[in-house]
Amino acid sequence: MSIEYTVRCDDPAAHEFLVEMEASLAGEEALVLRLPTWIPGSYLIREFARHLLEFEAEAVLADGSRRPLAATKIDKCSWRIVPPRGAHALRCRYRVWAFDASVREAWLDTGRGFFNGTSLFLRLEGRSGEEHRVRLLPPSDPRCAGWKVATALEPAEGTALWSFGDYRAPDYDALIDAPVLMGPLEFVEFRAGGVPHTVALTGHAEPFDRVRLAADLTAICTSAQELFGEVPFARYLFLLTLTDEGYGGLEHGESAALLAARRDLPWPGMGAPSDEYVRLLGLFSHEYFHAWVVKRLKPAAFTPYDLFAENYTRLLWLFEGWTSYYDDLLLVRSGVVDADRHLGLLAKTATQVLTTPGRLRQSLAEASFDAWIKFYRPDENSANATVSYYAKGALLALALDLQLRERGASLDALLRALWERYGRSGEGMGEEAPFAVLHEMAGSRLARWLERMVQGTEDPPLAALLRRFGVQWREIAAALPDTGLRFERDSMRVAAVRRASPAEGAGIAPRDELVAIDRLKATPAQWESVLRRRGAGARVPVHAFREGRLYEAVLELAPPALERVELALAPRPTAQQRKRLNSWLRLAAP
Repeated sequence: MSIEYTVRCDDPAAHEFLVEMEASLAGEEALVLRLPTWIPGSYLIREFARHLLEFEAEAVLADGSRRPLAATKIDKCSWRIVPPRGAHALRCRYRVWAFDASVREAWLDTGRGFFNGTSLFLRLEGRSGEEHRVRLLPPSDPRCAGWKVATALEPAEGTALWSFGDYRAPDYDALIDAPVLMGPLEFVEFRAGGVPHTVALTGHAEPFDRVRLAADLTAICTSAQELFGEVPFARYLFLLTLTDEGYGGLEHGESAALLAARRDLPWPGMGAPSDEYVRLLGLFSHEYFHAWVVKRLKPAAFTPYDLFAENYTRLLWLFEGWTSYYDDLLLVRSGVVDADRHLGLLAKTATQVLTTPGRLRQSLAEASFDAWIKFYRPDENSANATVSYYAKGALLALALDLQLRERGASLDALLRALWERYGRSGEGMGEEAPFAVLHEMAGSRLARWLERMVQGTEDPPLAALLRRFGVQWREIAAALPDTGLRFERDSMRVAAVRRASPAEGAGIAPRDELVAIDRLKATPAQWESVLRRRGAGARVPVHAFREGRLYEAVLELAPPALERVELALAPRPTAQQRKRLNSWLRLAAP
């Protein structure tokens, strides 16, 4: 019994993969084929079946002849097929439109190809536990000459490394957990903890410092391995696609798909790491950390994944928030950035959270549970109604870590305890597990505090906690009076209105277009000029269009709002503060 797929990419100009599926049969009366509706790691129903075209099915009879079969669609992503008596195999043929440049779906043009199995591979119900094989055929288009293949799928005998050919997976879940990148690939290889790692990249245009990239990733990956004390994979693959403005990543068990801007790569002769390069390293760090947290240590609701419906959990503040905390922390622990740079990253996260009014309306537990309908579907009111379980979850992880360290423990130790209890076995972690394990480690008071922070909307007391580690917290107000307005880039079209702000009080709404300010033509420069010359309490008349109708409003300026948080090392820390700081960031002792 076997299930085999053949993937052809002979029509890159049309952005379509041609997929052929063959499954041996043993007298089944009816078959159901289904394409997943979402991909693990990205909590949104994406309806991959909407891109499936020209579905055909046929039976292969014992004598080798073929008989066309009707494929009855029974819901948005499922087909029912009844093979004739004595059928030897089922064959299906279909095309998949591939023009999503993210890491979550599929892409094909004359420059590169990429796909997740959730976009291409129909699942035969009742047979998902069998071995699945994939044959990848090279494109015949001469513009694609010299393409290579990178995937964590196991190559079958006779298939050379980085080549088109035959691959296999032990079951369907493993099949869809190994995305495929193809194109004019280049490779950066390194070893971390004795384990081979490879970066397969495509799309770069300028020379970059391969040696530095390999060295920095070696340090980061080694730091992650040391935190958990073990490596749950025999090799690891980063699939990096570079575009003009791309950014994003998606974790997998033995690989990660990454999207970044070309300018993010380190250039030869670069001194201190650029902000763009630090961002890229943080992306590598984040997705690599997920190899332990989410892919193996996961919510019980994900064991197993239901690929055809929402899988609800209230724990994304941990799985994504703690990962976001560690992705930056590993940069400083590995020596890739210094303490000042790390504090700058923390300050940026704190600024993001504290300038989001939605943090006072939505708890982290609610944000986690509602990721399916809110986080991945932002709109003009998202900042007023929601909070990022990534960003605020990271700040909560920081606050918890600092408190644990004052008690002689650490978030490292708590995470390892969760890993040993739930991650190594893969049994899945219940909703109350982190609070229960924390209770065992540090007592009921801290466990109750964490639960209150997760279920409520208060801000973690970071200023006071960081002070005890020799870090100063400063809140910097904006230079201009506050209006509560945010405009689309280089325009006077309103992108968002902050809740309880002067703009909301004046009746201004998202998508309005300001045309006059204080009876002068509205431009970004004029807007700034008016605000700079008026103080808090000034009343500024504005004219705007909403749905093609002109209206007038009066905007009463408020005192400047919070612009940013700044963190800095105390100039004269105490011995205790230095000790705590060095222990937290793993800095070399002075």
